[in-house]
Amino acid sequence: MTSADVKKELLEKQDREKALQLSRFFKTGKGEYGEGDIFLGIKVPEQRKTAGKYADIDIDALSDLISDPVHECRLTALLILVIKYERKNSDKKKIVDFYIDNISFINNWDLVDLSAPKILGPWLFSQNRSMLYEFAESGDLWKQRIALLSTYYFIKKNDFNETFALAELLLKNKHDLIHKASGWMLREIGKINQDSEERFLKKYYRNMPRTMLRYAIERFDEEKRQKYLKGLV
Repeated sequence: MTSADVKKELLEKQDREKALQLSRFFKTGKGEYGEGDIFLGIKVPEQRKTAGKYADIDIDALSDLISDPVHECRLTALLILVIKYERKNSDKKKIVDFYIDNISFINNWDLVDLSAPKILGPWLFSQNRSMLYEFAESGDLWKQRIALLSTYYFIKKNDFNETFALAELLLKNKHDLIHKASGWMLREIGKINQDSEERFLKKYYRNMPRTMLRYAIERFDEEKRQKYLKGLV
């Protein structure tokens, strides 16, 4: 069971028309955030099937897969890592170390969103969390999104501190993908404790990027949404 076996199966599932659609959707054009990324056109459920089939592959053998220029190879490698991490008796530190060592290949938003809350989030929940702040201050778009999305796990455990701190730290970030991630995480807090979310919003909403605010208040009733959007709260 090797990375080559996984690549071979993915190649057999490729769909050129879908690949063109995904290339546009994930902004692979010159100067865009996904510039140069290569797609085979495989839907995530199909990649999950492949990941499940090859979940017992040795973690060191995943190096070739996670560093592959093909997007689906990298995502399938991350899906395999998630399966490995969630196993009861897995070597979680080794998996996290591998994840961090290969973090430069986690370089599109779906790669981040489908892995960080499942691997780095649960690992850091009971560890020193300074890494999240290092990522947030790195200036690297994907590390910043990894920092935010890792806190999704914390939110589910009713721990909102890091999400609020990172959202504040990244408040003036210029990238739309960070605005969306911050707003999304604030919205998730609001699902559990809207009062906590609103305490943060009332302090910062006038200075938030519009996209961040819209994501954060998406589930509010229309009257309250309009008050925030019009600066009347």
